[in-house]
Amino acid sequence: MISACRQVRLSATASWLLCAAFLLSGCGEDAAGTVPRKPIRVDTVVAARKDHSRTAFLTGVVSARVTGNLAFRTAGRVIERRAEVGEHVSKGDLLARLDPTEQQADIVAAQANVDAANAQLDQATSNFARQKELLPKGLTSRKVYDQAQESLLVARGSLDAANAALANAGENLTFTELRATADGIITARAIETGQTVQPAQTAYTIAEDGDRDAVFNVPEVIVAANRAPPPIAIRLLSDPDVKAVGKIREVAPVVDPKTGSVRIKVEITATPAAMSLGAAVVGSVTGPPKDLIELPWSALSSRDGRPAVWVMDPDTKAVSLKAVELSAYEDGAMLVSGGLEAGEHVVVAGAQLLSTGEIVEPSEEKTP
Repeated sequence: MISACRQVRLSATASWLLCAAFLLSGCGEDAAGTVPRKPIRVDTVVAARKDHSRTAFLTGVVSARVTGNLAFRTAGRVIERRAEVGEHVSKGDLLARLDPTEQQADIVAAQANVDAANAQLDQATSNFARQKELLPKGLTSRKVYDQAQESLLVARGSLDAANAALANAGENLTFTELRATADGIITARAIETGQTVQPAQTAYTIAEDGDRDAVFNVPEVIVAANRAPPPIAIRLLSDPDVKAVGKIREVAPVVDPKTGSVRIKVEITATPAAMSLGAAVVGSVTGPPKDLIELPWSALSSRDGRPAVWVMDPDTKAVSLKAVELSAYEDGAMLVSGGLEAGEHVVVAGAQLLSTGEIVEPSEEKTP
């Protein structure tokens, strides 16, 4: 019985020793050498520089080259309005009138003064003629003659002053009428019938016929980047077949603090009739070409918070991460302006699994 127990114990011990030997044997193989990691398959492209031009599109409106504010030149109460916003008027058309009662009374008074001055002049003229006839005969004195001559001169001066006052009163009467200073369209009205207005208070705003501008609100960054922009192509928003060409003639000196944009005015050359005042238009401008490298978005990685791409050594197939400078983003692509040279092999697929020095297995390469 004891012999049987010993045999069982020896058998168990032998089994344990065999297992331990097997495990130790396996550990020894791992320690002897690590199995090489299989290269990661990636897609690469050969970087190539090309000329790229960016086109910016902006929406604006057609406006008059020249606009003016019209105002009465005298104070008074508005009794008539003859023009409304949107109406086309011709130079000299009556737009509004003030109550002319006061000015008409001034004309009546001025005319009365003229009549009185004429009567005074007639009397002075007759008196001087008589004194002039009597003086050679010794029938009057030199003093009386001189007084008659002086009275004649005063009467003439009084008549001139009265006529000037009458002309001034007549001019003041014309000030009660507001007339268009040019052919154009009324774009704003600031008076109502019965309202009392003051001299130089704006009554109407008129957009004069003639040359037209396209007005755009442009982001400040675009203005800063295009100090000498090329001609701008302009299309009517409602009908793109209506086209024109323009050039920037005015840039606002300040940035709108609310929108961060800058207002620019584009002079439209040969404005089509369909581009009427207030029509919405689309302007497009293409900047000068730049020598850039185009890569798909999938190539973009990051290094220290900056844009970067993985570059493969064509001889060793090892990859490294290079920081790059981006000029712009396009649909499905990015434009690299710095940090990368033409001819370098850039990883465009499989980059998420890479680390510096990693050996890769590229697929067939091509130039983007």
